[in-house]
Amino acid sequence: MAQPKYIMNIDKIEHISEQEREKLKQITEKFVFRINDYYLSLIDWKNPNDPIKKLIIPNEGELQEYGRWDASDEDTNYAVPGCQHKYGTTALLIVSEVCGAYCRYCFRKRLFRNDVKEAMSDVAPGLEYIRNHPEINNVLLTGGDPLILATNKLRYIIESLREIEHVKIIRIGSKMPVFNPMRIYEDEGLLNLIREYSTSEKRIYVMAHISHPQEMTDKTFKGLQALHDAGAIIMNQTPILKGVNDDPEVLSLLLDKLSWAGVRPYYFFINRPVAGNREFVLTLEEAYDIFEKAKARTSGLGKQVRLSMSHTSGKIEILAIENGKAYLKYHQSRDNEYGKFMVLDCPKEATWFDELPGNEMYWNKPTKKTDEVVSVNEMLV
Repeated sequence: MAQPKYIMNIDKIEHISEQEREKLKQITEKFVFRINDYYLSLIDWKNPNDPIKKLIIPNEGELQEYGRWDASDEDTNYAVPGCQHKYGTTALLIVSEVCGAYCRYCFRKRLFRNDVKEAMSDVAPGLEYIRNHPEINNVLLTGGDPLILATNKLRYIIESLREIEHVKIIRIGSKMPVFNPMRIYEDEGLLNLIREYSTSEKRIYVMAHISHPQEMTDKTFKGLQALHDAGAIIMNQTPILKGVNDDPEVLSLLLDKLSWAGVRPYYFFINRPVAGNREFVLTLEEAYDIFEKAKARTSGLGKQVRLSMSHTSGKIEILAIENGKAYLKYHQSRDNEYGKFMVLDCPKEATWFDELPGNEMYWNKPTKKTDEVVSVNEMLV
């Protein structure tokens, strides 16, 4: 199976001037840089505002003091090392700390530090926890990127989950459909694995991370088709990112292309206030306005998408922002407040739920379930 060439040294990017590379090295010393020659080829270097460049090439804004390492307090969700259990029926297995693409906006930038250990090379504790909790009927494999793993490693994890009768859905969160689609359509072993374990009663879902229509090349469509043919169901989620897809025309084209390819638009997220992500942040009002204008331009299939914040307390759907008010609802809730409706003042500059006056009335600060996971929220940027 042919693989693209990976680049982890900013000096190897000839399109960036030597002077600029020197500036960016202080960022790559702090945050990992990794790209492949295929994804690099999608950048139009003549366009200073190219969205793919913005997604993958370090920017000096990453050194701004902003946010926390773990903006959604994921360290409080770990039931055992390597396994999060925040919502009753869903468990997350952090199976990889390595990505094909280290997106500059990643909300798990903390994973790409040498002093943080959340993914487990041994997934046995997580599998045992899931086995002992029959309320868990779906499991998300995440990271990092699970599809960076060797197929035999993925087979072991998926086979182990399929041996647990109450696990009906297996989800794989991945950027690979756009970052390295060849990893999908050239790996018959991966496709056979999906064919074997994505059945009519127990599906495998691929949760793609496609942020811009420019990422959807012929190779991407070929990879998506291979997943469809193997029996996977594909859905997509992405944050709305300043300088990348914060344009209704761009976002509606993304919704259209996803729908045309048979990929269900699942979530548009508010970018989490994570350390190093200031350059990508929009206000809630801006994001909502872009979201609604994009939906107005697309079909009913595209209109299925939800605008959501993955907050400590749950997934908060943004129903509307009008006349200085935010109209919100708990789509998911760690405190079983599903469907709770909230109306809060929404200052023009607000970018996150915690910045809405009175938000603290609706949720309680969580505590860690296990002391075996290191908290990184208090680390300095």
